[in-house]
Amino acid sequence: MARPRRNGTLDHAPAYDDAAPRLCDHPDCREAGEYRAPRARDPAMGHYWFCLSHVRLYNAAWDFFAGMSQAEIEAYQRGNSTWHRPTWRLGAVGSEPVAGGEWFDPFDFMAEIGIRPGPRPGEPAPKPVAPAEREALADLDLAPIVTLQDIKARYKQLVKRYHPDANGGDKSAEERLKRINQAYTFLMSCGYT
Repeated sequence: MARPRRNGTLDHAPAYDDAAPRLCDHPDCREAGEYRAPRARDPAMGHYWFCLSHVRLYNAAWDFFAGMSQAEIEAYQRGNSTWHRPTWRLGAVGSEPVAGGEWFDPFDFMAEIGIRPGPRPGEPAPKPVAPAEREALADLDLAPIVTLQDIKARYKQLVKRYHPDANGGDKSAEERLKRINQAYTFLMSCGYT
C-alpha cells in the first residue's frame, strides 16, 4: 500500500498518520522530509519539507531579497531594528507631540500626594515665574504653579504657626513671620487669580 505524498502541504495541515514519515517535497525523492524551508518571504505561505541533501541545495539557492530594489532592501533592514513595529520620537505619543512636555493627570492622583501636573488640555499654560516671585513662593513653601486660594490658605497656616503669641516670643519665629508677611504682600501685587 502506497503512502500518500504530502507535497506542498502547509505546516498546520493535519498529519495523515503519525507513524508515517513526511516525504521530501523535491520531485522524485523518496526520503523523509525532516527539514523545513520557506516557500516565500511571507511566513503565511508555509514551508517545504526536504531531506538533508535537498534542503542544502534549496538553501544555497534561496535569496530572501530576490525581486526587491536596493531602497526596499535598506528599508527592510532598518525596520529590523524595531521588529517592523511602528515607532515615534521620544517625547511624542504616536505622531502627536505631548503638549509642552508636561504630563496629564485627569483624576488628580498625583495631586493627592502633593505633585502638581502640567496644564490640562485646553487650559492656558502657566505664566513664567520671575526669580523674586519664585523666592517669595519658597518663603511660603509653595510650588511655582499655584492659585490665589493656595497662597491665602498657606499664608493663614504659616501665620498661625509662627505668630509670636504661639511661640512665646521666640525671635527666630518673629523673623520668619516677617519674611512670610513680605512674601505674601509681594505675591498679592503679582496678580494671582
